[in-house]
Amino acid sequence: MKKRIPYYWLCQIGGWSAFILVYIFFYVTLRTGIQPSFYKMLVSEALVGFVITHVMRVVILESRLVDRPVNEQVMYIILISIVFTLIYGSTTAQVEEWMGIESEKQRQLSFLNKVIRISLGYFFIIIVWNLIYFAYHYVVRTRQAQLDKIRLESLVKELELKTIKSHINPHFIFNALNGIKRMILEQDISNASRYLSKFAQMIRLTLSQSKQSFVTLKENIEYLESYLEMEKLRFDDSFTYTIQTDDELTDEGITIPTLMIQPLVENAIWHGLMHREGEKAVDIVFSLQGEVFTCAITDNGIGIRQAEKLKQQRKTAHRSVGLDNLRNRISIMNEKYHMDCALTITDRSDNGHHNTGTQAVLRFKLTDL
Repeated sequence: MKKRIPYYWLCQIGGWSAFILVYIFFYVTLRTGIQPSFYKMLVSEALVGFVITHVMRVVILESRLVDRPVNEQVMYIILISIVFTLIYGSTTAQVEEWMGIESEKQRQLSFLNKVIRISLGYFFIIIVWNLIYFAYHYVVRTRQAQLDKIRLESLVKELELKTIKSHINPHFIFNALNGIKRMILEQDISNASRYLSKFAQMIRLTLSQSKQSFVTLKENIEYLESYLEMEKLRFDDSFTYTIQTDDELTDEGITIPTLMIQPLVENAIWHGLMHREGEKAVDIVFSLQGEVFTCAITDNGIGIRQAEKLKQQRKTAHRSVGLDNLRNRISIMNEKYHMDCALTITDRSDNGHHNTGTQAVLRFKLTDL
């Protein structure tokens, strides 16, 4: 399949070609006399303009000027147009002098006079180039924001229709939607799109798994990875994670209850890691001893005791809805499937660890369904 030429290069080539043709048209139709080296001067000026505007585009993109608020962009458009018009004028003057294609009148001028005359003549072209380029990016960014808003509204409706609030922590949904909204308002379109895609993927997995009481271990790990990658993006890669499985868990037929691990991981991130300075990590280990399946989530956060102190200092009555729902599900699973499911959450410092953090361990007997 043939590769398409990017629109930018088509516009650059087309625009500067049109510049040459327009000047030729006026020269042929309106000239009062023959100007020596006119065509050489015109082509050299167009080539210099092509290169200078491309360098200007690189500066604009590297400085992320197109991502700034519109009122700031106006100032930058004027400033960068003046700077690069002067660069264009000095470069063109040097090129024409080096090629020996200056008119007799130009040769009599000082170099500074030449630069000023050329710059005044081409400032309009440079500023129009910038206006078109910034306007294009504004339209693209606005359209992307509208698409993200539509996708966000669609997701919200999907959540309402599927009553997903009974299956996962509603605080997670609230925080995730606010995270997307914040990125869009800050015009961080790239990360907002990535975050929205990961959030949509997780919601689809949640909808799929919430229809089942049990899923395979592989599906559960895929769900956790989707959640963890989304949280890493939200928190600017401020933490790391690992997921390990024992060799005994190679059987793809092993199934575990749905949506029981994610609330523990979420709790580790939000109440443990996010209050810690320095390196942050959460480790998830799946193991099997006989018929007893174990999932251990260990973080190096501030620990339960310190988290409770912070809660008291902030005088908040917030309860972990995710953990409350999980404990209710454990009670129901034990009554229905006799799984001997149990959850223990301990502060790592209580076990003689020098490091701070929390460990949550979920155990239950595997059951044949």
